[in-house]
Amino acid sequence: MPVEWQPVRQSRTHELVLQSIEERVSSGELRAGDRLPPERELAPVLGVSRSALREALRVLETIGVLVAQPGRGPDAGARIVRNPDDALGRLLRLHFALGSYSLHDVLEARVVLERSSFEAAARHATAEDLDEAEALVVHMGEPDVGVSEFNDLDTRFHVNIARSSGNELTSTLTSAVRESVRPLILRALEEAEGWPATAAALNAEHTELLRLVRAGEGVKAADLVERHIRSLHGTLVDENSDRARGDS
Repeated sequence: MPVEWQPVRQSRTHELVLQSIEERVSSGELRAGDRLPPERELAPVLGVSRSALREALRVLETIGVLVAQPGRGPDAGARIVRNPDDALGRLLRLHFALGSYSLHDVLEARVVLERSSFEAAARHATAEDLDEAEALVVHMGEPDVGVSEFNDLDTRFHVNIARSSGNELTSTLTSAVRESVRPLILRALEEAEGWPATAAALNAEHTELLRLVRAGEGVKAADLVERHIRSLHGTLVDENSDRARGDS
């Protein structure tokens, strides 16, 4: 069925609202935790319609810098927040699905990010950070953990180490890159023969990675996490290449 296109009204008012809010954030007038004035007050101050203001607020909510609380009372309205992980992960996942980045691109990005984060974590991670990572490893090792839950715990383990490296941007990028291929990794785990043995082998590497980080052996941890990533993610790249050659 052909797409039915409709005339659109030329308007970029919401972009001017975005620019105004961005300028106030950049200048420090708006900070995380601050609330915006109610729509009925903010729209006339900015000289825009409430619909244009709502459009701008929806964009800000999508990119993880604003959360809107409906209703009345002290907690209602729009509040400035810092939540880049989910927003960046969603954006990267869409671009990966659209073909902006190849599986090989994502693999190499993961290797660079996680080598850096594991090596830095060996220097900077606190005992509390590593205790949280150990709890995830212990949970992954439980016999009744299914594939989907294991994949979630696995993701949290790698993001936890990235966060404990002391570099928040590395943590956010690690989370986003991993999220972009989460469905493919989950499918690969589901299709793996002998799931209990696969889970045990993966978690043995998690255990060793954690031991190396605790011991301050950053270079060895970086080398192992690269092998760990390439063993599964690299298989996805190889399968994708074989499929592409078969289609040509």
